[in-house]
Order: sequence, then structure tokens, then C-alpha cells
Amino acid sequence: MPISWNEIRHNAVAFSKDWAGVAREEAEAKSFWDAFFNVFGIKRRTVASFEEPVKNLSGNWSYIDLFWPGTLIVEHKSRGKSLEKAGSQAMEYIRGLKDAGRDDENPRYIILSDFNWIYLHDLEDGKTSEIQVENLHHWVQKFAFIPGYKQHTLDVEDPINIRAVELLGELHDVLKDGGYSGHDLERFLVRVLFCLFAEDTGLFDRTAFTLFVENYTRPDGRDLGAHLARLFQTLNTPQERRQKNLLEELADLPYVNGDLFAETLGFADFNSDMRNRLLACCRFDWSRISPAVFGSLFQSVMVPRERRQIGAHYTSERDILKLVRSLFLDDLRTEFESVKGNKRRLDEFHKKLAKLTFLDPACGCGNFLVVAYRELRLLEIEILRILHGDQQVLDIHGFSLVDVDAMYGIEILEFPVRIAEVALWLMDHQMNQRLSEAFGQYFVRLPLKKSATIRNANALRIDWREVLPPEKCSYVMGNPPFVGKKARTMEQKKDMDLVLGSENGTLELDYVCCWYRFAAGYMNGTTIRAAFVSTNSITQGEQPSLLWPRLFALGFKIHFAHRTFPWESEARGKAHVHVVIIGFAQSEPVRRQIYDYENGADLGVFIAARNINPYLIDANDTLLESRRKPICDVPLIRFGNMPNDDGNLLLDDIQKILFLRNAPEAKPYIRRFISAKEYFDNLERWCLWLDEIPPQVLRACKPLLERVRRVKAYRSKSPRKATRKLADYPALFGEIRQPKSKYILIPRHSSENRKYIPLSYFDPKVIVADSCLSIANTTMYHFGVLSSAIHMAWVRQVCGRLESRYRYSNELVYNNFPWPESPTDKQKALVEAKAQMLLDVRETFSSTSLAALYDPETMPGKLAKAHAELDRAVDACYRAKPFESDRERVEFLFALYEKLTAPLTAGIKEPMTRRSKKSK
Repeated sequence: MPISWNEIRHNAVAFSKDWAGVAREEAEAKSFWDAFFNVFGIKRRTVASFEEPVKNLSGNWSYIDLFWPGTLIVEHKSRGKSLEKAGSQAMEYIRGLKDAGRDDENPRYIILSDFNWIYLHDLEDGKTSEIQVENLHHWVQKFAFIPGYKQHTLDVEDPINIRAVELLGELHDVLKDGGYSGHDLERFLVRVLFCLFAEDTGLFDRTAFTLFVENYTRPDGRDLGAHLARLFQTLNTPQERRQKNLLEELADLPYVNGDLFAETLGFADFNSDMRNRLLACCRFDWSRISPAVFGSLFQSVMVPRERRQIGAHYTSERDILKLVRSLFLDDLRTEFESVKGNKRRLDEFHKKLAKLTFLDPACGCGNFLVVAYRELRLLEIEILRILHGDQQVLDIHGFSLVDVDAMYGIEILEFPVRIAEVALWLMDHQMNQRLSEAFGQYFVRLPLKKSATIRNANALRIDWREVLPPEKCSYVMGNPPFVGKKARTMEQKKDMDLVLGSENGTLELDYVCCWYRFAAGYMNGTTIRAAFVSTNSITQGEQPSLLWPRLFALGFKIHFAHRTFPWESEARGKAHVHVVIIGFAQSEPVRRQIYDYENGADLGVFIAARNINPYLIDANDTLLESRRKPICDVPLIRFGNMPNDDGNLLLDDIQKILFLRNAPEAKPYIRRFISAKEYFDNLERWCLWLDEIPPQVLRACKPLLERVRRVKAYRSKSPRKATRKLADYPALFGEIRQPKSKYILIPRHSSENRKYIPLSYFDPKVIVADSCLSIANTTMYHFGVLSSAIHMAWVRQVCGRLESRYRYSNELVYNNFPWPESPTDKQKALVEAKAQMLLDVRETFSSTSLAALYDPETMPGKLAKAHAELDRAVDACYRAKPFESDRERVEFLFALYEKLTAPLTAGIKEPMTRRSKKSK
């Protein structure tokens, strides 16, 4: 274990005095570096060697003065000699290691010295520190990596984190391929993970685990499993109960406890390849990774199908912090700033921190709990600096009041439960190191006396009160599974029935909604605040009106929201999901906050809101309902025509040519047929439109009659009664809704990448498919409004989604859309002129598909400009002041919607509730 910083500084003073005036490299260099490592309580021979051979650029052998594989190269010169040459030599050695295929041994640090000066260069951040030996005691923390006090700046994109996951994933794979699997493998990996981290961060002596594997196990790996079992048993045995003849390398290991090493596992039978994989893990510097990234380990070793079903996607720290800061951290930081000038109030605030508890009811590998715990400990260290920083502190062990037992979780699989427990212990140790540095004393919590409470169970089948009574809970948070309707297992469908019941429409809800309903029951009657990361689909389409009325009825309010942003994963096979974060509680918030990520911005724009509704808009808690008719006086919208014909009434270009060659008399009854695919890709398709064909013509045309007979046969065999009934009308489409006049076509599904859904006019002779919607009896004004940015802002906000694509709904999107209230004739005329100009511009690209024209990367500038001019004209019909963003447009539309629908809802009575006879 590392010695304290106070002791290190004391040793450094003595070192400087002992080596003052020494000059000759040949005579004294080795002793100098042995003594230098002793300053930090490290025996040089356990980590580094002298005169390591490596080939130089000319192919000859050179010798590194001191080499610590994967960590440090030292080049030493006599006093007064140029260190510039020494630096060039060190870089040459690094190139030589690379050329020799020893990349994993290349160091992060280079030290150059001439007895008088020590130059420390960090290859990772490019910084160099020049330290005079006589002042070493002032700069010892620059060498924190030697005793294991390293603190690495955590970067969500740091490849170090990804490499750590890959190494453990590779070890997992070879062990599993060798037949070591299931519970034993999972528990084994977690133990190895702890040991790797422990030796690199000072819980164990430097390289204690690595040297044990290298020195006491055979190269072929045959005895490695048995030796590791003995090591694990030692870590679970108090030192006073260990055998006297135990190997010194094992006897020196600390007693860990905490149930991590209590269970007896089956032996892992290793071979040489497996042993090499373990040693590759050992050579990695685990002090540089964040425990929060351990969730990636879980995802990296799961097969894709399991990952989809369980929703175990690892969220980046940046995205976790969005929730953590909004839910509690920003408020705690604000309170800290207000009390830090008063030690009595600050001490009370510290005690408050120690009483906070957190529940993640879908915790996976504990990423949210780990990051939340880290932030609490960092805040606590700031508090302790103020409370005790001006004192001569002799013992800091009673200072820290925040411990991992404040963290509670529920997780359905055992492996991530174990990772969550270990990750919290490791984060606790990292924070103990921070506290050690702050006060110059070594602080460690071993043996492990407290641990997080992570229950291995289905969170939707147990009572959360059994895990953490609600009266003791401060916050509920997490990232419940992202499982779409079609991907649910039978068990997940049962979960939804248990939580949501058979209420009308609940099957349309996302699986994550179960956690909202379950949390509401758990939080009812308390001051608990909650926040969940969720797919943004729960704020769109039908879902808000299905989920939130029950929560509103219990008095829940949305306190803050992060509107749609791309959710990032650190693991292999990154998930591509767009999410929201919703914070809620059963109380009126002091303030309401919306974070907007418009146009894909990484940093949210903060908005103070009057109210946050279920669509995450600053508007009243108005919920859209499916309507059969528009709320405004506009033409009706209809579905297209559905053939229900098994393809017998449809023709492609070649089929059309061949069909007419055999039956030219059928030409009047062949019409252009347009579905969303043909529409976007500028393709042609045809159909047999026989609604007005005379019977004698049909009877005389054998090819037509044959196709009609096949339609009848297909429909007659259908398991659906309605389809079998259609067999009586085999010459007709199954559903006919063809407009009688020129109509606007709207594809029902469109890519979310398009800024606009392109609309077009069609002649009634063009048959519209049921993958599209049609609006007849329109004017160019209607076309202009529907083609505008404000209509698209409404679509993006309220439409449902198919995967992430827009799903344009007639009843939810079009019929609820608030049209301009009272545009002037001049304003309408301008919209019509700009709409026509838009169509004219599109006509100049008539040979280009709409998919290409409306691809944001290939959209012509002329077309983009035409849309922008139309947008301004339509916006002016709503209000004189221009809209600055789509968020403003949607907020305005919701207010207008509420105004337009007020007369429609004024006469609707509240549903009757059951009352007792006495109350009647």
C-alpha cells in the first residue's frame, strides 16, 4: 500500500541531502535510482530493471538505463552533461520497442536526470516538468504514478477506457471457449478486475498480483487456476488467521472481505494462451480508467440478442452527468456555495450529504450509481478542505462520512450486479486517494466493511420498499431498458401487464414506461425526486396521453427535462438511440428547467420554463388526443388504397409491358400506383384499377380474369373474417379511398434526417397506396403551410416513430395541427406564391428523386432557399415576430392548440368517481 504524502515528502528531503554534489553517472546512477524509488516506498527491483536491451534504428543493441515496462524509461547522464541527447535516446528506445512488437511495454513517462535536475515528461498530455533535486520535496506529487496515487482525467472518449474493456473481453472469450462459463466465469472476472485495479492504485503492493502470476505459475498455465483460487482465498482471510508458512507474496496481501472473495469457485483450467491474456491485462495500467466504464465490460461480453432484450447499453459519463447534475448535484453545489463561508452551516451540510440515499431500479453495471458517488465524494473533499484544511490533522479516518452504503440498485442479471458492487468499491478507493492527497495521509477502507446494496431481481416483479424503504430514499434515477414493442419477450409483456394492467392503449407504451409507473407508486406521499433516461418516443405520438394522466392524477410534476439528444455508448457495437431525460416528483418544483439540443448540439441550451408538459415543451399539461376530424376548418385527410391482393393487382414496368402484349384491351384499366417507396425513389409502378370495368370486358379478357380469380382464392383462405368477406369483390382493392380530385400526397413514413417531408400534388387517376395519405380539395395555401418549417416542427414533436423515422399520423398529427387563426388575404397570397415557387424549383430537378433532393447532404441550394422563403411567409401568418427556433414554434402551437380546443372540451365532464353511500 502507498505510504502517506507526508512520509514521501520527509523521504524526499533526506534524499536531496544525501545526493547533493554527486556527479558521476557510472559510479552512482543505479544507487541514485534505488534511493529515488525508496522515497515513494517502492522497491525499485519489483517494478523496474537496469540496462534493458533494445535494438536501435541501426539494428544494433542499445541499453535503457532504467526500464519500467508500460510506465517509465529513465536516461541518466553525469552532472552537467546535455539532457537533450538523453531525451533523443529515450525516444529512440520507444521506437525500438515498437519495432520489436513490444507496444504494450511502451511507457507513458520519460525521466531524464543528471543528479542535479530531473526532467519528467508525460507522453500522454505532452507536458514536461523540470525539477531541481534539492527541491524534490516540493514536487513529489508530480511522481504520484510511482506509489500508485495516480489520478487520471476522465474523458468519455479516452481510448484507454475502451482498451481496458477489450482486454477483459478477450480474457473472457478465451476462458469461455475453454469451457469455463456461467456464474463461475462471471465471478472470476470480477475478482480479477479488482486485483488488477488494486495493484495499480495502491490497495495492493505495486505489481503484487502481476508478479505472483509471473513468478509462481507455469508458462503453460496448467497450475494458474489453482494458484489464483489460493490467492482469492487469502484475500478473504483476516491476516491473523492466515497460515504461518504462507508464501510471503500472499501473506503481504491485505484482507479484503466485502463478500467479494467469499464464495468458492470452480477452478479455471488455463493454458498458455489464457495465461498470456491474463498477463496482457496485468501489463495494462488500470489506475487510468474510470470505474464507471466497467459497464462496457458487461456489454462487450454479451451476445447482441441478449443486449437488445435486456437493454444493457452503457451510457457515457457525459450523458450520465446530464441526469446527475439536473437531479441533485447542481442544487447541492448551489447550497455548498451559500454555506461554505460559515463552518457551522457547512458542517450541517456535510452531515446532510452523508444521509442522502440513491436508488437505481435498473442499475445494470452501476454506471449511474458510480458517477453519482464520485461527484458526492468530490464535493465532500471540498467541504473537508474548508472545515479542516487549516488544522494540523493527525488522523483523517473519521473525516469522510459519505460511503458506498448510500447506493442501492436493482438488476435482473447477476453478473452486472457483481460488477456494480466492485465498481463502487473501486471508485471509493479512487476518492480515498483524493482525500489522501488533500491531507497528506494515506486513507484506505480495508477490510471492506460497507458495500452498496444491489438486489439481483426483476425490478418490475419485486417491491422496491424491500430494497430501500421510500422514507429513507432521497433520489431515484437510472437508465431503464430500451425495448421496443416488437422486440419484447413474453416475460417483458407479462411485466407490462403486471405494472400497467390491461388499460386501453397501454400495449402501445414503451417498456421503459413501466419504471415511471412503478416509481410513481414507490414515491407516492414522499419528497423523493426521480429522473430516468428514456427513448424520446415516450414524449411523442400517443404515448404521452397514455402515460402521464395517471401520474398527473397522483400530483406528479415534471421538474426538468433534457430534450432529444443522441445517446452515446462506450461499448463494442454502439447503440444508436435518441433519448430524453425526464425529472419528476410529487411536488411543485422551485424552478423548471429545459435543456434543448436543437440541431444536434452537444451542449444543451438552458431554458427556464413556466411549466414542462409531457412533450417536454414549455406549455400547459395539455395532452393531444386522436381525432377523427381536424380541429381547424381544413380539408379532410385520408389513408390511401390497400390492395390486399397478394400482389395480383399490381405490376412493375416489365410486368405491365408483358401483360399489355397479351391483353392490350386492358390498357384503360391500368393506372399508375404510387406508394412511399415509388414516391421517394422516383420509380414507376402500376395497378389494375377495375372498379368501373364492365363485366363483359372482364369476362372476355382472360389475363385479367385469371388475376381476379387468384385474388379471390387468396382472400378466401385468409384467417381474417374481414378479408374472407372481401373475396366477394375480387376485382376491387381491399380498401378504396381514392380522391376524386387533385390531391396532396403525404408519405406516412419518412427519414428523420430530412428537414422537410416532401409533399406533392397528384392527379386523381394516380392511385395512392395505403403507405401514403391524401388530402383532396386543397389550395396552394394548404400545400404551403404543410410544407413549412412550423408544420415540420409539429410533426417532429408529436408524431409517432417507426424505429427513429417519422410516422405521420392523420388522427394525431394532421387533425390536431393548429393552422393560422386569421391570416390576411395578402399573407395567404404570399404563402401560395412561395409554395408555387418551391414546386417550380423542384421541377427543374424533375429527373432527381425526392430522396436525393431532400437528403440534407445533397439538397440543392436553390431548393433550400425556396423552403426558407416559404417558411418565413408561413410563420408570418401565425405572428408578426419571427420564430427563432423550432422550440419556439412548437411552444406557440401548443398554446394555440389549447385555445382552439378549449370550446371542444369545455362541455366534457370529469369522469365520475366511486363514492360511498354516505357521501351521496
